[in-house]
Amino acid sequence: MHGASSREVKMLKTADLDPHARTTRLGDRPHPVPLDPASWAVLERCLAHREAQRPDNPRVMVTRQTKSGRGPASTAYVSRILDACGFPPRMIRCTRLLDLVNTMDSKLVAAAFGMEPEATMIYLADHVDEGRLPER
Repeated sequence: MHGASSREVKMLKTADLDPHARTTRLGDRPHPVPLDPASWAVLERCLAHREAQRPDNPRVMVTRQTKSGRGPASTAYVSRILDACGFPPRMIRCTRLLDLVNTMDSKLVAAAFGMEPEATMIYLADHVDEGRLPER
């Protein structure tokens, strides 16, 4: 979900969702995050699974252990769910941030993700795309 960290995913509550705008509040991000159709479809499947569990837990992602409480699913659970795709959650997030930081203004990316501007510097590529330089 748009570079969401495992923590943002496991802490997501149903109250954070806006189905009409197809946005969600993630962690400390200052603005609602719009979700693309594929991410929204995954979220809808997760919500359907959640409803089948009939949980007392306000979180979107619930497990057998967390459905009767209020706590989040474990980080290991989030990782295990993504095992089938072959990529750990951190790699998915880093790949998204890498792409955004190298195609947009890193300060804008930092603001959108609720990060300090310096935190995006590690995602900058060590080369310059010649197509983005002004002609001489």
